[in-house]
Amino acid sequence: MNEAGAGSRNLRNDAPVRAATGAALRLVAAMPRLVLEARRVAASVFHGLHGRRRAGPGENFWQYRRFMSGEPASRVDWRRSARDDHLYVREREWEAAHTIWVWPDLSPSMEFASPLVWETKRDRALVLAFALGELLVRGGERIGIPGTMRPTANRAVVERMAEAIIHATGAPQSLPPPFTAGPRDEVCLLGDLWSPAAEVVGSIANLSANGAGGHVVQIVDPAEETFPYSGRVEFLEPEGAGSITVGRAESWRGDYVGRIAEHREAIRLETDRRSWSFAVHRTDRPASELLLALRARMGETRAVIARRRPSDLALPEAGAAA
Repeated sequence: MNEAGAGSRNLRNDAPVRAATGAALRLVAAMPRLVLEARRVAASVFHGLHGRRRAGPGENFWQYRRFMSGEPASRVDWRRSARDDHLYVREREWEAAHTIWVWPDLSPSMEFASPLVWETKRDRALVLAFALGELLVRGGERIGIPGTMRPTANRAVVERMAEAIIHATGAPQSLPPPFTAGPRDEVCLLGDLWSPAAEVVGSIANLSANGAGGHVVQIVDPAEETFPYSGRVEFLEPEGAGSITVGRAESWRGDYVGRIAEHREAIRLETDRRSWSFAVHRTDRPASELLLALRARMGETRAVIARRRPSDLALPEAGAAA
């Protein structure tokens, strides 16, 4: 009897470990497909766009050009020059001062997908993050993942992001770890934002403390928007808060929609106050649709940041006298 009881307790204690292991294995298995999808989306959006790439100090090779009289001989690429009758200089790609920090939420709630769609919120967040990384690096920017990957302008940025995410330690968190974004950086949050509104608002306030620009994207399943449930339904909280069974789910629809609106309004007020953008993206809509809008907003934010004076970076706290 005691052995049976101990075994039962061990099974219950092992459940979170098994769930985390299963989630990690599913993520690894999905990565090749997500990387390919991200490249497809990035390619469709990149058509007609052009970056700011030019020669200058940087870490990535860009092109060879002819050696010009008066340049230091140390700049000659002798290996390339040996294959021709001319001397060549190996130019590196100019790196802008801007760094974009992209945070894809990989917490358990992001694994949800209703019968209305074929893709989980987690998969959509990763496709968007990878495609955004591909586009921004093509445009000469640097991409980093808070607490996971240092900023890079490497052309293999998608592979680097995927590898960094797979090898990240610790349980996936809904919001990025506290870190200091520079005043000329940008932050992009991609998640369902179902954490308490106060936590989301606090994270935005922390990330923008030094004047960084930002973009908040709430990724939702269409069922989370419309609440298409009726009759007796059991709702499970994916992050350990238990479950609740409802006798007439349709009677909850009005209150649910109202609570969602209040939650979003609290987040939107903070993003407006910090001059960040806020958008809601449903997983039944094309990823390219959001990516185009997000890329345009980033261009607008970058122009605002470039015009800032140092005195513009200080932002009074809520409730302070203007």
